Amino acid sequence: MTEQQSIRMERVCYSIGGRTILSDFDMALEQGINRTILGVSGSGKTTILKLLLGLLQPQSGKIFIGDLEITGRAESEYREQRKKIAIVFQGGALFDSMTVGENVGYRLLEDGKLSETKIEEIVREKLRFVGVETALDLYPAELSGGMKKRVAIARALAADPEYIFFDEPTTGLDPIGVYNIVSLMQRLQEAGKTTLMVTHDLTTAFATSQQFSLLHESKLAFEGTAEELKACSLATVREFLQPTEASLFI
Repeated sequence: MTEQQSIRMERVCYSIGGRTILSDFDMALEQGINRTILGVSGSGKTTILKLLLGLLQPQSGKIFIGDLEITGRAESEYREQRKKIAIVFQGGALFDSMTVGENVGYRLLEDGKLSETKIEEIVREKLRFVGVETALDLYPAELSGGMKKRVAIARALAADPEYIFFDEPTTGLDPIGVYNIVSLMQRLQEAGKTTLMVTHDLTTAFATSQQFSLLHESKLAFEGTAEELKACSLATVREFLQPTEASLFI
């Protein structure tokens, strides 16, 4: 795997309000290898996604999309590389004033490179892929939580990214909704997309990822496969996987 085929963080440090979120954090997301970042709520998982997208800047360290370092650069300098990545936010982040179809086609319309007919064709194709084509003309307020997540995935797919980031994709969903999201992620991977998910949902993580990173107290506490994670004897890892009475109220 070459550097041009990965997204990387090297010794990244990030703090806010005097609180250290990440300390000398390293991670590589290689094409074709689907990774989950685990950690308790507030451990910095979503911060990692924002740093990789350039929405936040670290105090130190380096972040690369392919062979281009984006750290400290204006977004306009890595816009083309950034197009390789799409994100599905935790709440879906759909525009309430737009229909489902308008939400999914928004980025393509803004780019101005395709005809409205072609955009509509893509929108219908992506909505069909996630199983909500019948919701084309509905508004987000008319959708269930699970449908909103699926529409958000369709929107992420519209521009045909290489990498898709998922921020707690199964939070707040019932078992059927979770099953749908897991199935969609597996289909995306079969179609050649590389996924990076942040979550504390172990069932979803083990069903969709080959590589795992565990955050603990701003540092990388573990990195490896599912089998290595389950067999790891480190106390922080065991505590996360199998909480005990000692975990109460900490």
